[in-house]
Amino acid sequence: MKQQGTGRGHEDDWWRRLYGDGGGAGGGAAGDTGASDAPDTLDDRVASALRALAATGRAAPAPGDAPERPERPGPATGKPPGRTAPPPPPAFPTPPAPIPLQATGPGSRPATPRRPVPPPRGAPADPPPSAPPPDGPEPGPLPAADPAALDELVPDTALDGARYGSLTLRAASRRGDLARHRGDARRDALLTVRFGSGRHALLLVAVATGPPAGEGAARAARDACTWIGGAVGRSCTRLAEDIRTDQREALRSGLQRLTDRGYGTLRARAQERGLPPERYTAALRCLLLPADPECRTRVFFGVGPGGLLRLRDGAWQDLEPTAPDHLPRHAPADPGDPTPPTPGGSADGTPAEPFLFRTAFARPGDMLLLCSAGLAEPLQQDRVFAARLAAEWSAPGPPGLTDFLTAAQLRVEGHPKDRTAVAVWES
Repeated sequence: MKQQGTGRGHEDDWWRRLYGDGGGAGGGAAGDTGASDAPDTLDDRVASALRALAATGRAAPAPGDAPERPERPGPATGKPPGRTAPPPPPAFPTPPAPIPLQATGPGSRPATPRRPVPPPRGAPADPPPSAPPPDGPEPGPLPAADPAALDELVPDTALDGARYGSLTLRAASRRGDLARHRGDARRDALLTVRFGSGRHALLLVAVATGPPAGEGAARAARDACTWIGGAVGRSCTRLAEDIRTDQREALRSGLQRLTDRGYGTLRARAQERGLPPERYTAALRCLLLPADPECRTRVFFGVGPGGLLRLRDGAWQDLEPTAPDHLPRHAPADPGDPTPPTPGGSADGTPAEPFLFRTAFARPGDMLLLCSAGLAEPLQQDRVFAARLAAEWSAPGPPGLTDFLTAAQLRVEGHPKDRTAVAVWES
């Protein structure tokens, strides 16, 4: 009992030195409840514990080890609890144990990938890549928008269609892979519109493409479509009658005049914007389609590059007008008319693309294709692509809108331009 009491007193003194009960470093008397004036921060408590350990000659417990606790009676003996006497102090006091620190040098932990650091505000952005990625044609960033000109935004893709009498129309315009990757606006514009009603209705489909490096190229293309649409709409009754009666020369002269005036308006808009005329212009290609099922004459006219093809019996036929079909230009009807000698020409009279005109007679089973250069070029240069489109569009009956778009946007390596396709199936 004496030994047990002695050991218990020694251990109580060790616990008082370690945790303290208000008596400071030397410990207070049993039952002392006076408050200590010593600082009571976490660092002070750790320092006090280390001093107590040094004074008793005991080493600090390893991290995670619990201090020795009194033994508890076993379930069978029922003996009163006893305490295990601490071991005798060593001959030389053990120095305070250092607090373990986490290693931070090389090899202390597996390497983790570093996140890219965004450039500071105002830093110049990386130049846009010159070629689109080889993966799928998913849209990239949106084109920049002006909050004061949201009406100038152009959607990535436009899709339209109609059916009148013996013809079925499908039209699609989509942004090219390069423009999608760079976040540029689609420079191809598409207009499908009907003037009149019943058998006297006239359909107009216009496709325009702005210049590659022109400021406001998308706006210029839409302006070209809008202005030719307005001009045709105001003359639709006379044009529809000329088509039904096959007045080819009257059609050529009238459509050429309307086209000239549209390009004159484009040049006036370029001056308003402070741009040279060649920077605010567009290639323009149009189809006039009578809704009368008894009239199968289809009229093409326009200016600039693109394609006009016919799919007949599973084979492509190039209907692009050739040089003999280009007639000399007419003189302006009014001496004060600002229309220049050639559509799309510069203000100083520099010649530009000639006016194009052609009529075609449709047979049941034919498909007439009007397209921008972005689709005409791969059709003319890639036989595999041309054969695949011919197979897709030679199936019985015209495709649905989504099927037509899927075929029109088939990717061809080396041809990342915008694509616009207008197809007319005859029954």
